[in-house]
Amino acid sequence: MNPMPDFSLNGRVALVTGAGRGIGRAIAEVYAQAGAEVILCARSAAEISDAAEALVAQGLKARAIPCDVTDVGAFRALAEGLGRLDIFVNNAGTNRPRPLVEVTEEDFDAIAGLNLRAAFFALQSVARRMRDLGRGGSIINMSSQMGHIGAADRSVYCATKWGIEGLTKASAIELAPFGIRVNTICPTFIETPLTRPYFENPAFRDHCLRMIKLGRLGQVGDITGAALYLASDASALMTGSAMMLDGGWTAE
Repeated sequence: MNPMPDFSLNGRVALVTGAGRGIGRAIAEVYAQAGAEVILCARSAAEISDAAEALVAQGLKARAIPCDVTDVGAFRALAEGLGRLDIFVNNAGTNRPRPLVEVTEEDFDAIAGLNLRAAFFALQSVARRMRDLGRGGSIINMSSQMGHIGAADRSVYCATKWGIEGLTKASAIELAPFGIRVNTICPTFIETPLTRPYFENPAFRDHCLRMIKLGRLGQVGDITGAALYLASDASALMTGSAMMLDGGWTAE
């Protein structure tokens, strides 16, 4: 009889950016429950401290390290200072929905600076550390269904997420010899503090519900199972791939 897939993260160390709220915090909480020591990283020191303290209060392993991932040097120093690093969720991101003809240079720099530039150099820093530690690892880039399709008012966001998909495939090839796997998670619209204001527009909400074939907006709990799978040995042969969690949006 074949053994059950191993989803345990016992003894592993997981670093999650954008961990103060929403998807990042939910993933950190699930990883801690699966046995990992979780390092929560974000600019919002109070949020990640509260999240880490709540996990520790439940007997789980967690600590908060405030860091702005757009500060490449600071994040590099954070990664280099870790004595063990098995899992990295490259989750910090943002968006400013706006028609293409109205996008400003400041809009572009803010979105691309976090979603692509910071994500690239965060991945680079983690890859170097994982390589030097010699234990392999799993890197999970938080992408989007918008990394596979287009959408009105999301030209820059789509550009950054298509870039993340390309980065993931290229880095998976380069890092495979070190036992480091790189994959993406591609959610549809998930109700989080970042996206909730979008759904106050009834027309936009109705459009999303039409496009999501399962007929509902995503919740953070819809993402955590995939994140656990990619972090664990259950996905040991998976690298350079995208997990679509889009409710059927891209099937059409």
